[in-house]
Amino acid sequence: MNNIERRNKGMIYVTDAEVFNEQKPARRLTQKLNTMDRSDFKGIAEVIKELFAKSENAIVNPPFYCDYGFNIEVGKNFFCNYNCTILDVGKVKIGDNCLFAPNVSLYTAGHPIHPAMRNTLYEYGKDITIGNNVWIGGNVIICPGVTIGDNVVVGAGSVVTKDIPSWSVAAGNPCKVLREITDDDIKYYFRNETPDEEAKTDIERIWEESNDSEKFPFRYNL
Repeated sequence: MNNIERRNKGMIYVTDAEVFNEQKPARRLTQKLNTMDRSDFKGIAEVIKELFAKSENAIVNPPFYCDYGFNIEVGKNFFCNYNCTILDVGKVKIGDNCLFAPNVSLYTAGHPIHPAMRNTLYEYGKDITIGNNVWIGGNVIICPGVTIGDNVVVGAGSVVTKDIPSWSVAAGNPCKVLREITDDDIKYYFRNETPDEEAKTDIERIWEESNDSEKFPFRYNL
């Protein structure tokens, strides 16, 4: 097997000339993206569409960095804020309606612990999977092989080394589940603050028009 085949099978591999060659298109595209007029929203969207293996209505605020691009699959309505890094040696799959705050980093790439093994230049990639409706806070790091379930909030500054179950608020270094997200959480937008009457009316209209009440196992009640 060559090193591209080894990498794609999740085996240890060496980044040789052929592997570097596969990174060239993403390096060109990210350079283009990161030097574009920040107000050229249409142009930025076109580059992101070309860069990612799959996306629909994805918004990315440059700068953004990745290794390959074709290993990144994002669902509908993905929003990624400034200075995101995705080392997509392994596959990165992100679900629908996910939000990344600034300085989020996803690392599928890893290296052996022992220096004698590490100095051979062998490395590996382990897939990262993020479910639907997930909000990743600022300066979060997600490590190789992690799966995050649906409807999760990961607090700012967390280092995620293990899987996070659906419907959880998790935070810390290492990141741990703090509590379950419940029906009661829908009443608040920040701590114990609730929407004003004007916003409440508009939110209820949006829910009704989008049929969101059919997607979740509870009745919206502000």
